[in-house]
Amino acid sequence: MISLSTRVSLSAAMVLAIFIAATAVALERAFEDSARSAMHERLFAQLYLIMAATEVNSEGELQMPAQLGEPRLNLPGSGLYARIERTKGEVLWQSVSALGLELPTRSTTALESDRFTHWPPGEEEYFLATLDIEWESEAGSIPLTFRVMEAPDAFHQQMTRYRHSLWGWLGAMAFLLLLALAGALVWGLRPLRTVAGEVRAIESGKQQSLQRDYPKEIRRLTDNINALLHHERAQQLRHKNALADLAHSLKTPLAVLRGLGGSERSPVIDEQIATMDNIVQYQLQRASTAGRSALATPVDVAPLAERLLATLQKVYRDKTVEVEKQLDGDCRFRGDEGDLMELLGNLLDNAWKWAGRKIWLRVEGGDHDSRFTITVEDDGPGIEAERAEQVLARGVRLDEATPGHGIGLPMVRDIVTAYEGTVAIEHSSHGGARIVVRLPQ
Repeated sequence: MISLSTRVSLSAAMVLAIFIAATAVALERAFEDSARSAMHERLFAQLYLIMAATEVNSEGELQMPAQLGEPRLNLPGSGLYARIERTKGEVLWQSVSALGLELPTRSTTALESDRFTHWPPGEEEYFLATLDIEWESEAGSIPLTFRVMEAPDAFHQQMTRYRHSLWGWLGAMAFLLLLALAGALVWGLRPLRTVAGEVRAIESGKQQSLQRDYPKEIRRLTDNINALLHHERAQQLRHKNALADLAHSLKTPLAVLRGLGGSERSPVIDEQIATMDNIVQYQLQRASTAGRSALATPVDVAPLAERLLATLQKVYRDKTVEVEKQLDGDCRFRGDEGDLMELLGNLLDNAWKWAGRKIWLRVEGGDHDSRFTITVEDDGPGIEAERAEQVLARGVRLDEATPGHGIGLPMVRDIVTAYEGTVAIEHSSHGGARIVVRLPQ
């Protein structure tokens, strides 16, 4: 789905384009009607001037001046033409501008003044004004038809200039309206961008809640987000406190059981106590895993790995192990810091137990699906491919003589699964095991 601003922009641009086109068509039609009306009025004005200059003598002969008041009627081919004819089509007079033109002899009516008509036949269309009158003279009443015609060239040029001006101004107005619309859109959607910025700040750990004052249209949304954040943090705190209380309550009875009986205690009882302790630790750790959350504060992986390495080097100070590390400082774990510490701690502790002389730790990120990779290798005996899946099961150990409860790698699997990641046990090129964990960041 396209963004909200893009959808609003496209909708507004479409509405604006339709409005501009409809406005242009309406204005052009109105201007054309006005120009046609003005043309007809000018033709009738010329017609009345010709009538005023017309004289009929006592014999009924038509007499016209050598030069008319309109200069174009005195220029051949000027585009403005006039003639006088009898009702039956006999041409009595025509203007100098019409000399050399084959004029029609048919009679016409005054209705032709409201439309284009062909004159001369076969040529381009002309504006025509016609008036039929009965001319009273000493010789009696004479039926006359006055015609004035004008070529449409000037009209078309006027319309072309108007269209250019109209579309130019409408285009400029549309551009300005689009700029104003873009500004209004930026201003109107600013609260949403501010919300997004504050959510990113919460994700990065720079602030704990949405703090700005927002318009009433989105205030309910921001209030609900803040309430959700507060509820989630309070619930996580209650969950951790309850687990801590439960752990404390269970450890005390187990310690008492270990102290009873001394050396006379049955090995079966010791085994069952160890099993109970194993189950308690596993289930408590599993229950305390927070899981992936988009609003969790990201944890820098590299500094936490450095702290764990320093701690384990002290724990295994009697075992000479060299650590080769490659830590990407840009990798961040979006989740609970305790979960990341448990995951890395189990991987490194497992490697230290089985390594001969060297451990390799790599933390790499920035791949195409926004995941980072934790790779831990050692030069120990390794893990057979057919047992790789088996050691991820709770309580399974490769060597019963090695201290531990067999919950390290299963806990790694549970944490990785809770954060929608993957874990794989492979054979290392150095001879030992290679465990690869991929997590979203």
